Amino acid sequence: MWPVTGRVVTTFIPNQGKKGINIACKKGEKVHASSGGVVAYAGSGLAGYGNLIIIKHNNEYLTAYGNNAKNLVSEGQKVKMGQIIAEAGVIDRKYWGVHFEIRKTGIPVNPLNYLQKG
Repeated sequence: MWPVTGRVVTTFIPNQGKKGINIACKKGEKVHASSGGVVAYAGSGLAGYGNLIIIKHNNEYLTAYGNNAKNLVSEGQKVKMGQIIAEAGVIDRKYWGVHFEIRKTGIPVNPLNYLQKG
C-alpha cells in the first residue's frame, strides 16, 4: 500500500542516486507502513534521510520512509500494513511528503513496480 496519498514528484533513477521516490502530500498527513514487519531502524543518523524509519518485512524485503517530520514508532516494534508510523515532513525543501524506498536483498528496486495503481 502507498505510504501517503499524493503524487510522485521524484522518480526512481538509481544511477543518478535516486534510490526511491518522493511522494508529495498535504501538510500534517500521516505516513503508513506499506506492509507489515518489524521496525529495524528509527532515527536521524543517516545523512540525507532526515528522520528515517526502516521496516524489515522478511529476509528479502525492507522499506524505508525518510524526511519525516516526526517518527511515531521505535526500533524493534512490530507494525501492521496501514499502521501510522510517522508524520510527513518536507522533501526537496519544497513539498510536504515522504521519501519512500523498497530494497530487495539490500538492492534498491522501483517502488512503482510494487505499489498498487490508483
